[in-house]
Amino acid sequence: MAKASGMQAKMLRLAQERDLFEQAKSYAYDYMARAFKRNVFPSEAALKNLSVFDEPLTELPGDPAEMLRMLHEYGSPAAVTSTGGRYFGFVVGSVFPPVMAAKWLGDVWDQLTALYVSSPIMAKLEAVSEKWLVELFGLPPQTVAGFVSGSSMAIVCGLAAARYELLKRAGWDVNAQGLFGAPPIRVVVGAEAHSTVFKALALLGLGKERVELAPVDEQGRMLVSQLPKLDSNTLVILQAGNVNSGSFDPLDELCDKANAAGAWVHVDGAFGLWAAASANQRHLTRGLEKADSWSVDAHKTLNTPYDSGIALCKHRDALVSALQATGAYILYSENRDGMLYTPEMSRRGRSLEIWATLKILGKSGVEELVDGLCQRARQFADQMRAQGFRVLNEVVFNQVLIACDTPEETTSTLQKLQRAGECWCGAGNWHNTPVMRVSVCSWATTAEDIDRSVAAFVKAREEAQG
Repeated sequence: MAKASGMQAKMLRLAQERDLFEQAKSYAYDYMARAFKRNVFPSEAALKNLSVFDEPLTELPGDPAEMLRMLHEYGSPAAVTSTGGRYFGFVVGSVFPPVMAAKWLGDVWDQLTALYVSSPIMAKLEAVSEKWLVELFGLPPQTVAGFVSGSSMAIVCGLAAARYELLKRAGWDVNAQGLFGAPPIRVVVGAEAHSTVFKALALLGLGKERVELAPVDEQGRMLVSQLPKLDSNTLVILQAGNVNSGSFDPLDELCDKANAAGAWVHVDGAFGLWAAASANQRHLTRGLEKADSWSVDAHKTLNTPYDSGIALCKHRDALVSALQATGAYILYSENRDGMLYTPEMSRRGRSLEIWATLKILGKSGVEELVDGLCQRARQFADQMRAQGFRVLNEVVFNQVLIACDTPEETTSTLQKLQRAGECWCGAGNWHNTPVMRVSVCSWATTAEDIDRSVAAFVKAREEAQG
């Protein structure tokens, strides 16, 4: 038998020892213990210290313990504390501690989730998670789910299924014949659709500039009365949660019109689709089940670790036909083969974290999570108004748009707020006005976190005023 190489022998030995894993665990515990108290954004010193990573690749192997020490000493202080309670940027959720523990175990498994034969456990968790999600959202029972990196890719999957099915109805096989000479597909979207919708349309060859933009109201909701006349070769893209205002399109009425015309409806619900899981918020998604496909993130409102997007479609054949791969070495089975529902063959086991989160929360826990985010957002808006800030949107879900008296003051206040690091939110532009965009998306955000954050806004405004 051939002797193991030096590298192999070393790695086999390290796989049997616990020292490095105990070291990493210690660093992780240290980070988590500080996460709810430390500044949200790294200090200037922490950012400057990142220069230690600017080094040439060494000729000889490095010391594993030193590698971990370097990551914790210089990397941990430069991490953005999005897992804490005072990060309000980009609609980024946190992580539940038990799910992080499950993720650690899944990372050690390091499964290829393409097929049942490559990971029976991941296939089972995907199947169970799919069933639970369909039930939570109140979708048709035949709905299938693909577990992808985020809602950007989930939108691509949903629109790919729509493209395949609409052209199939017109007698055209887009897989075999491509788009050259294909019957045209009309695309109707709201005037304030998210940029990822247009990116997906561009990637799929449907053109981001040839869409028909439907008028919206002052909150970004599509106006039913001004919806273009639809037909059976139309793709209609609706929104459950405007990225700025958090508003929801009137899904029930719009889906009725689309269904009557034979159009395909896709709902972009990156963070807002979770409203369907709460009795108190479900009115926002009335009629959701009448659509054909949906896209949603778990790493936003559900607070799973990154990355975790879900493509949902009630027409299994359309989704599979749009995305499936073939090859003599691909062994599909009578069990769930996850790659049928995603563009990727190689992908990590995201369903483990979705399953774990739903397992520990249950229906009532998901509802409590969603309602809590909405409650904290309303608290944020009320306290900011009381401090003389302007709240520009109807706070219907977890989004709050804040402005000062002038655009210049808004911009300056945000810059000082972000630099201070006590809390963090992003910039936005709402009706040609700069805004401070607050997304309440972490299970860890408490009423006290809102108090501290409002005080940070007030202090930043005072500094901006000089």
